[in-house]
Amino acid sequence: MELRQLRYFVAIVDHGSLSRAALVLHVAQPALTQQLRQLEEELGAQLLHRSAHGVVSTDAGKVFYEHAQAILKQVADARAAVVQSTDRPSGSVTLGLPHSISGALALPLLTAVRARYPEITLQLTEEISGNLAEQLKSGRLNLAVLFDDAPTAQFTATPLVEEDLVFICRTGSSFAPASASLTLRQALDSTLILPARQHGVRPLVEQVAHGAGLALRNVLEINSITILRSAILADIGATLLPLAPLQDDIARGAMSAWPVGDPAVTRHVILCGSRNIPLTNAAAAISRLVREVTEDLCARAAWPGARLAALAE
Repeated sequence: MELRQLRYFVAIVDHGSLSRAALVLHVAQPALTQQLRQLEEELGAQLLHRSAHGVVSTDAGKVFYEHAQAILKQVADARAAVVQSTDRPSGSVTLGLPHSISGALALPLLTAVRARYPEITLQLTEEISGNLAEQLKSGRLNLAVLFDDAPTAQFTATPLVEEDLVFICRTGSSFAPASASLTLRQALDSTLILPARQHGVRPLVEQVAHGAGLALRNVLEINSITILRSAILADIGATLLPLAPLQDDIARGAMSAWPVGDPAVTRHVILCGSRNIPLTNAAAAISRLVREVTEDLCARAAWPGARLAALAE
C-alpha cells in the first residue's frame, strides 16, 4: 500500500467522481482506476460503488476513508514538524470544539491566531464531544476541547475552565421556578431538553443525579444547540446547560437562567492532545494560545459563567 494510493482514494471520495479526481490530481483516469483496483485487491474489499452519476463509498470504503485521512494528516504533520521554525511556527492545525464551547472560544481564538501566528492555518471542527475524542485518538485532530466525562487519561490534558450548569427556560415560561434558585431535584422534575448520552452535558447530569439518588424522568433529546434553542423559545421545555451557549438570548431577555444546587452540576473543560502522536511546533503554539485566550476571556468575564481552572503543578 502506497501513500499515493491513499491520496488518490481520498480525492475520489471527496470529489465523488473518478474523472473529477483525475483532473484535480493531474493523473490520467485509467491510471487512477488501476491504482484504486490494486488498493481494493490488497485490502480484499470493494471500497466504492460506481455508477453513471459518480462513486459512493461502500461500508468498507467509509471505514478506510477515515483511516486514510488520519494517515495523510500525520504524514503532513511529520513533514511540517521537520521544516517548521520554533520562533515562527507555520502549517495547518486542526482543533475540535464541542458545540457548547465554540460560541465562547472560537472567534476570540481565531482572532488571536491571526494576530500572533499569521503563518498558521487553524482549522476548527465543531462536533459532539464523543466524536471529537475518537477523532483525536485516530489522529484526525491535533487538539480537542473535551470535558471531564471523556476518557481523557489517554490524552495530554490542559485544564481550561469550570462551568456550572444552570436551569434555563423561556422568560415567562410555565417551567420557570418561583424562587431565585432551585435544587437539582426540582430541575429534574421539569420537562428537560438535553443532548443525547454521547454528548458531554448529558452523562454529567446523569452521573451527578445518580450520586444524589435522583433520576431523569421527562427528557427530550436534541443534539443541536440551534434546535435546542428554538425548542426552548417555543416553550417545549427547559434545559440544564452552562450560560455561554445561550447567553445572547439571556442577555436580551428572551430566556432566563437560575442557579442549580443541592447538588450543583459542574463540568470541567480540558484541552487535550494525543499521547502517541507528537505535536508539531504549530500545534504546540496553538495549545499554549488556547490557554492564554481562555485566561483573557475569564479575566474580562467574556466567557459567561466560566471560572478559570488551575493548572496542575
